[in-house]
Amino acid sequence: MELFFAAALAAMAFWNIRSREQGRRIALLGRHLARHQIEKHMETLTRGYLRALGEDDGERRRQIWVLLHGTERVLRAQFARMAADFAASGADQARVSKLPFYVPFAVRFAPAATFDMRQALALHARGIERAMDAGDASPRDRAFTICAELLLMQHTCHWFCRSRVVASARTLARHKTAYDQLVASVSPQTRAEYLALTGLGGAAPA
Repeated sequence: MELFFAAALAAMAFWNIRSREQGRRIALLGRHLARHQIEKHMETLTRGYLRALGEDDGERRRQIWVLLHGTERVLRAQFARMAADFAASGADQARVSKLPFYVPFAVRFAPAATFDMRQALALHARGIERAMDAGDASPRDRAFTICAELLLMQHTCHWFCRSRVVASARTLARHKTAYDQLVASVSPQTRAEYLALTGLGGAAPA
């Protein structure tokens, strides 16, 4: 019985610590995101890309691509500003644990096993801009890479707020895309920078 109560108390303490720490992270990132409409523009783009790719009429398809360029410009500008604003956050607030699961105080007691969210957002901003500037790619390939860059950025945001495993589960549930598939779908430069920053090496475990 005493063992049961000890385990219950430990579980409650773990839950409280996790809730407070994750709540601070969600609030911090939320304050920056609230100044923009990044998620709204992401949804507009992904739906627009699917519509264009499913359009049989060539002229109509071209018109949709042209209209989406305006949304792309707004999205890349807003995300670049958000990443720049977040860069002013303190180093202690921006550390992200590389461990797959949440471990209390991991970013404080194991700083070597963390990465900097400020660098991650800057990396994603460059990746999004690079994908949108890829004029030599076909519209389909360009749209595919842009979507991958956006979804990997979203995964990093969920990772910052929760954990890598939770972020991967959300990506799979919402977008039917496994984490390793997502990492493989971004541009080679983004992938190399991302794996170097997160310390995942040449593999992208879920």
